[in-house]
Amino acid sequence: MGLLTENTLTSVALAVAIFLLLVDLMHRRSRWAARYPPGPIPLPGVGNMLQVDIKNMPYSFRELRRRFGDVFSLQLAWTPTVVISGLEAVREALVVRGEDTADRPPSPVEEYVVFGPRSQGVVLARYGPAWREQRRFSVSTMRNFGLGKKSLEQWVTEEAACLCAVFAAQEGRPFDPKAHLNKAVTNVISCLTHGRRFEYDDPTLLKILETVETGLMDSSNFMRQVLTVAPIFLRIPGLTDKVFAAQKTLMDLLDRLVTEHRETRDRTQPPRDLTDAFLDEVQKAKGNPESSFTDDNLRLVVADLFGAGMVTTTITLAWALLLMLLHPEVQRRVQKEIDEVIGQGRAPEMADQARMPYTTAVVHEVQRFGDIVPLGLPHMTLRDTEVQGFLIPKGTTIITNLSSVLKDETVWKKPFRFHPEHFLDAQDPSGCPPQRCMAR
Repeated sequence: MGLLTENTLTSVALAVAIFLLLVDLMHRRSRWAARYPPGPIPLPGVGNMLQVDIKNMPYSFRELRRRFGDVFSLQLAWTPTVVISGLEAVREALVVRGEDTADRPPSPVEEYVVFGPRSQGVVLARYGPAWREQRRFSVSTMRNFGLGKKSLEQWVTEEAACLCAVFAAQEGRPFDPKAHLNKAVTNVISCLTHGRRFEYDDPTLLKILETVETGLMDSSNFMRQVLTVAPIFLRIPGLTDKVFAAQKTLMDLLDRLVTEHRETRDRTQPPRDLTDAFLDEVQKAKGNPESSFTDDNLRLVVADLFGAGMVTTTITLAWALLLMLLHPEVQRRVQKEIDEVIGQGRAPEMADQARMPYTTAVVHEVQRFGDIVPLGLPHMTLRDTEVQGFLIPKGTTIITNLSSVLKDETVWKKPFRFHPEHFLDAQDPSGCPPQRCMAR
């Protein structure tokens, strides 16, 4: 009986090993294609996971780029991935071959833990009719509620006045502006999505900020990265509740705001905000199974707009404040231009931008130097395509190394220094578009 048990266990172990080997070989088949990008040799099962620093992927990609060039391949567990670096290669992938690389890879983590089947939304949506419908709706609705119009300028300037009042209340004492910047940015987004702003001590606002901050920290957690590339571990009981507690809390908060809107929506009145407009579309789409206007998708769109706008804008503003402190000569020149064009008697308007080339250049340079999303969001090939002469098969995850473009020594005069003149034409004091300045 003991021998039989031992033989049975041996057979099972051998069968499992053969199965895993076959799965691994199946996922490596893309590497056998002609002209597939070069890369480090993957190990069975884990691929190249042990050859990259999960906590510092930009550094790992920079080192691998030195070995394999601007287009190289990785096997992240069982996910075939191609990393693209440098201005010309990134431009070819995202612009010249933009239709081929427009898809997003599946995101089992979000589907399993937070959102349910995620084929829609805006940011991580799969490319297709639903994505186009939601993108068109989001852009047009935000425009109707203020994007590029006077009303959005009013929301921003009013919130800026509140922010300045908080700063002034510090009376010159040292303080960390990050929390106040977060509150101001969140209020502007909330005005667009929910038609309301929060007082800075509002419990709902503080809870949203707390969960977003926790979720941001968790996103770089080692276990989160492992689950992203090896989602099979999502089935471990209790693990997801611990690793993704902040994301679930945020979705519950946003769901509560949507519920309030549904209960207070007066359909005899025009929509108050994006949520009202979406709910109206949900009502119109009832009975149409092809429509992407559903209750489930509403929470995804709202979450995307909050997540995509709140964190990136706050970090960019924090970079701007830091760089102005570190470069007082730039700060003085910006203030001089503001005084000359706007003066002290009114709030700034978007129309002023055309007469403020130096301030505009500083804004662009803050974004370039800050480099806050160094690897962008992942793409996936819709069909077989070619980048820099290399063949990239359909279904391959594409990572664009945006940091390699923003800090490219062949493109920028001083890539590792804050230098607003990158976006100014020395022969034209009115400034120049970034694409012209990049040639210098």
